[in-house]
Amino acid sequence: MIWLTWRQHRAQILVTAGMLVALGLLLLGSAVEAVVYIADHAPPGCPGPAPACGELEVALGERYDAIYTIFGWLPLVAPALIGAFWGAPLLGREYERGTHRLAWTQSVSTGRWLAVKLAVLGGAVVTGGLALSLMVSLWRPIFRSGIDSAFGNIGVFNMVGVAPAAWWLYAFALGTLAGVLFRRTLPAMALVVAGIAVTMFTLFSLSDHYAEPARAVLSGTTVLEDSDARLTGSAWLDPVGKEVMSPPAGICPRRVDVGRSDRNQKTYENCLFGKGYRFVVYHHPPTRFWRFQWTDAAVLTALSLVFGGVAVHRTLRRKV
Repeated sequence: MIWLTWRQHRAQILVTAGMLVALGLLLLGSAVEAVVYIADHAPPGCPGPAPACGELEVALGERYDAIYTIFGWLPLVAPALIGAFWGAPLLGREYERGTHRLAWTQSVSTGRWLAVKLAVLGGAVVTGGLALSLMVSLWRPIFRSGIDSAFGNIGVFNMVGVAPAAWWLYAFALGTLAGVLFRRTLPAMALVVAGIAVTMFTLFSLSDHYAEPARAVLSGTTVLEDSDARLTGSAWLDPVGKEVMSPPAGICPRRVDVGRSDRNQKTYENCLFGKGYRFVVYHHPPTRFWRFQWTDAAVLTALSLVFGGVAVHRTLRRKV
């Protein structure tokens, strides 16, 4: 059965492996070039907080804009492709072509046929997701050393750690279930793409509740020092210690274009700080990275097992 699984799905396996190799070569090539570029153009003390270091970051962004664009789409596109081209055809194509009537009447039982295919292909997508995570984890520090690491940016968060493996497995299971439900490949593919997008948005919304947000009280600034923290909310603290969403009108002069002018906004905030107001930021610190990673992975794995179980149950119950 393992040999048969390879024969039937070698196209998906080889294409995915080829894409990972191509992506790895692209990341490796850009990383090597970036190292040389940084060595030739980096001012003394970089990476660091100096303004010149920020200029170097901007230059790198412009130089490697195409790679950043590819990277920006990967958290959504990669799982969608796995679900559409690995999961959806697994049973949907069998039903669509009618080949299940032959495959499930051989000496190998339907249960064993399903178990081997789901185990082998599920293991392959998990391995591919971990390989992608490793490549991205090795590539990013060259460009983003010391800033915007892996927690505050949800796109980056879904590309490192165990998240890619969990998302790929979830997409595969969702595609498999969609193929069983629709018994057609194209509708199952469409459901996978929509399902991945909805799940990603929903899981990000739920992640704020994985832990009690930390509370930071700021004076003189409204910007949290740790740029990689995941923000969940903010408020003002009046002089008597009461939280308010917005200070009362008239406390400080506020121009109409305050929301569009950084200078005017800063003047308004400094006035509030001078009158005893402070700014409160609720956030999840980057130290919770692995807690959120494993929680996301547990949720996605549980959903994958449920989807896979439902797909197997419906397949065994209705073979024709």
